[in-house]
Amino acid sequence: MRAVCPICPQHCSLDEGQLGRCRGRMNQGGTVVCANYGRITAVAVDPIEKKPLLHFHPGSYILSVGSYGCNLACPFCQNHEISMAGPEAPCQQVSPARLAELARQLTRAPQGNIGVAFTYNEPLISYEYVRDTAQLLHEQGLAVVIVTNGMIEPEPLAALLPLVDAMNIDLKGFAPAYYEWLGGRLETVQETIRLAAAACHVEVTTLIVPGRNDSRAAMEAEAAWLAGISPELPLHISRFFPRYQLTGEPTPTAKIQELCTAAAKHLHYVHAGNCF
Repeated sequence: MRAVCPICPQHCSLDEGQLGRCRGRMNQGGTVVCANYGRITAVAVDPIEKKPLLHFHPGSYILSVGSYGCNLACPFCQNHEISMAGPEAPCQQVSPARLAELARQLTRAPQGNIGVAFTYNEPLISYEYVRDTAQLLHEQGLAVVIVTNGMIEPEPLAALLPLVDAMNIDLKGFAPAYYEWLGGRLETVQETIRLAAAACHVEVTTLIVPGRNDSRAAMEAEAAWLAGISPELPLHISRFFPRYQLTGEPTPTAKIQELCTAAAKHLHYVHAGNCF
């Protein structure tokens, strides 16, 4: 029996046993489920600023985990080894209870730990795993952070947000054509930012790719739109370095500073990323 995945706007229609475009969800018995549930490819304790979150418990550390798969196809992906992988990716199986217990134990480590950040690949394709773990983390008073591309439908997002304390959301560009290049939808990401900003702490990141999304006018439009939600929304404008399928020169630091100046006309907190 074919089934349609409800999690993201790709709405993959899948035959029994077929993986979706993200490679992390699969039709199992007529229902699309999280095929990478608990399959962890990367674990680290990171400074919260690395997410990047500069206005959420600054100076703290957080247990960061990732799986495999993504529902976009960015040719410049920094973590393509896992985000562009499928079930063949080397994993360890970690249940929600085990992950929550590890997070609790790390609160006693010298650097401390405030919770869990779901990151590295696209965490929201692992929707059920994130939800189940987040419930356990909140029972222990630990924070739930999601670093996401924002490609999720409003209904599942709204159901998850009460369990989320902070999000960093990629707003990869501010033109529909740019998102088409990446296999996504600008409107979906905008709605994710709107909904999340009303429910939890949100910071936004835009990676600047030379010749693709680096115009001053586009950045001013993006910043003005974000300010319409709240001028307090922090924006990270990050420098591109060649990765995966996209070659070329890194974004000039002068361009990043120019775009930061443009964005700061509308937003109170604008940060240059990957410049040092």
